[in-house]
Amino acid sequence: MQGIDLDSSIEYKVNGKEYVLSYRFIIESYMGASYESKLVFLSALRKSQKAGEMGVEKFFEGMGQLLLMGSLSKKLA
Repeated sequence: MQGIDLDSSIEYKVNGKEYVLSYRFIIESYMGASYESKLVFLSALRKSQKAGEMGVEKFFEGMGQLLLMGSLSKKLA
């Protein structure tokens, strides 16, 4: 997690409603998942760090989007 500002956040707009997820929340959510999911998350994070700041931003944007969509789909079920 070196060099990652955990207080950074990403804003998403879904059906006119705005959601904000912090990097800290995204990391904690995936770290609370299964062992295999944690390994995949950490491996992908390391690869994104090699790509630089833009890679890290895109990584968290995508991972946050997965969390948000998963959460919203559970509410609809």
